[in-house]
Amino acid sequence: MITIELKDKNVLIIGGSSGIGKGIADLFLGAGAGVAVADIAFDQKVDQKSERLVHLRLDVTNQSDVAQAVKTATDLLGSIHILVNSAGISTMDYAVDIKEEDWDRVMDVNSKGTFLVTQAVARQMIERGIEGRIINIASQAGKNGYRCMGNYCSSKHAVLGFTKVMAIELAPKQILVNAICPGIVETSMKHRERIDGAKLRNMTPEQIYEEDCSQVPLGRTALPSDVANVALFLASPLSSYMTGQAINVTGGMTMN
Repeated sequence: MITIELKDKNVLIIGGSSGIGKGIADLFLGAGAGVAVADIAFDQKVDQKSERLVHLRLDVTNQSDVAQAVKTATDLLGSIHILVNSAGISTMDYAVDIKEEDWDRVMDVNSKGTFLVTQAVARQMIERGIEGRIINIASQAGKNGYRCMGNYCSSKHAVLGFTKVMAIELAPKQILVNAICPGIVETSMKHRERIDGAKLRNMTPEQIYEEDCSQVPLGRTALPSDVANVALFLASPLSSYMTGQAINVTGGMTMN
């Protein structure tokens, strides 16, 4: 049996107060890592929870806020060895009806936020000579199109493009950059999407759920832990010859 340990590694997880990000934070803590979780949902600017867990309030769309969060995480835990970009939001509407402010907000959080945090952490890794890992939580929506999710799909396509560029540019520094493309994951965001999508399509949330499951060859939707397991693999020495990849965790729903 292979046991993955992240002792002596510090991880910055963006968007880790709930959903996929929290699943990753919990698993990485269990693997022995020092973990800084940054999320706009936290009330306080800094909340020192324990020796190995720090909560930071962060608006990923604000560059100075990002710079301060990276500095604070480093001051409290030490150099960041692993970055996980998991902050993400969605709105639902048909493309012809998407409001400009909804387009901008989704793109700002999902795409610009990933850019700003990755840039800040990558600079630190380069300055300190850290052969680090950057893991972007994209989506199968970054490979496909889905009705009523034009802004979300566009934002996740952008994340995948940026992942590939950073993988190329950071490879000489031995900083590995990969993305995970989850499918349908049971989170509070997904539950809200089913309600919103049901209204748009004259269906019930239960019918949307049944439709979701019917599209997955494995017959079930994912849990945050399914995605967290792959993130742990990408953070470990087992993935030392992988960069620029977009790994599907979709139960077979997306196979390209």
